[in-house]
Amino acid sequence: MWDEKSMLAAGFEPRVRHAAHVLEQAGVASSLHDARELAKFAQHSGEDFDTSIARRAAREPLQHILGVMYFRYLELESRPGVFIVRPETEMVAQAGIDAIAGIARPRVLDLCTGSGAIALAIATEVSSACVWAIEKSAQAFASAQRNNAKYGNVVTFLHGDALDAETLLKQEIAEAGRFDMVISNPPYVPLYHELSPEVRQDPEMALFGGGEAGLEFPLAVVERAARLLRGGGVLIMEHASEQAAPLCAAATAAGFVQVSTGTDLTGAPRFLRAQWPGRAS
Repeated sequence: MWDEKSMLAAGFEPRVRHAAHVLEQAGVASSLHDARELAKFAQHSGEDFDTSIARRAAREPLQHILGVMYFRYLELESRPGVFIVRPETEMVAQAGIDAIAGIARPRVLDLCTGSGAIALAIATEVSSACVWAIEKSAQAFASAQRNNAKYGNVVTFLHGDALDAETLLKQEIAEAGRFDMVISNPPYVPLYHELSPEVRQDPEMALFGGGEAGLEFPLAVVERAARLLRGGGVLIMEHASEQAAPLCAAATAAGFVQVSTGTDLTGAPRFLRAQWPGRAS
């Protein structure tokens, strides 16, 4: 395993520190971390270290260079055209796992699954869960299937529009009945947000939520979840910090109860939690 000590022993550390300076000058905030990760990558893969540093200095996402991204206990493939999952979404997955604790065989639906990160995290960490997930992008859907195969095909992935009733009438979903949880990291970025060059390389359909405030898609997810949840079922949905109040209001207006906002590790409002009324069965 290539850590700082082994890189130093191999005479690599001076190159790493120079590379970190190059990345810092290019505006990469995590310059030393990324230089070390790319050094390990070069040692393991035989890829040219200087070429990888040049790609990162051009603000190509680290995950695309490495070909992998990490989410909770998962190692997922990462390639252009598929949304790069962020650390804050790990808290959303944890909220989902907490929401189904104590249910014997919880039925979970992940809308806008992308690489399948949330769905796979739940399915691998809650072995009793029956997890379905929907993705519209053909590239992301193919990536989710490959990630699923790596972990034993523990999720049922469907290719289609998460908000299209026809997708939800597919046999796999129809047979599931109503769900104990709907969870989603939908497109929600407002148009006025300034995004880093790395984030700009994510597909637009996975980023922007529609309208100036980015709320069109998240609001539609609230409405869709109201039709999918059983009594006592829970909606967990990631959102931008400034969207907490309008989404709580929308969930309440749609008939949800116990509506609240969860925070990420920085304390910022990060996800909606809302329960569909009725008794869990």
